[in-house]
Amino acid sequence: MKSSDKIKFFFFGILRNWKYKLLSDCANVSGKPKLFHPLLLKGKGKISFGKNVQMGVVASPNFYSHYAYLEVRNSDSEITIGDNVSINNAFSAVAFSKITIQSNVLIGVNCAIIDNDGHNLEIDKRNDNELKSEPVFIAENVFLGDDVTILKGVTIGKNSVIGNGSIVTKSIPENVIAAGNPARVIRNL
Repeated sequence: MKSSDKIKFFFFGILRNWKYKLLSDCANVSGKPKLFHPLLLKGKGKISFGKNVQMGVVASPNFYSHYAYLEVRNSDSEITIGDNVSINNAFSAVAFSKITIQSNVLIGVNCAIIDNDGHNLEIDKRNDNELKSEPVFIAENVFLGDDVTILKGVTIGKNSVIGNGSIVTKSIPENVIAAGNPARVIRNL
């Protein structure tokens, strides 16, 4: 590695990762992902990483400008990531209940998973903390393309592919390709 590349890696890799580690406040974290991209871990719940989890891709969009964000809002909230999962840059997951990502999952750039409504739809209750939450489950060998959003209560069956830019509002069976807004099955694998 050239000395200029080493300097870049130090400032844009090591120091940025260290900064977000200092900003993280989730005390209940198990496992250690390979960090190529900064990761911010927030909340009172539990986050667990399996073996060989990769966060970030150097030669991919948003590497220098973004970070990954995992939040387990409540003390009983949980995010579980299985073995051999590769997560690209600018990923976010916010769990009020539980988000499960099984092994061998590939996640593209700028993907988001949220297991709750975020805010109540009723005007006078929008700032209330009581929100509807339903677990999200992503089975093994799933591939999420870039800019995919997965909403509460969704299960994505094993081996399935979710196309770029899709918003997944309902569960997707195994061994299919789904895409669109809202995502729908477009063919079997």
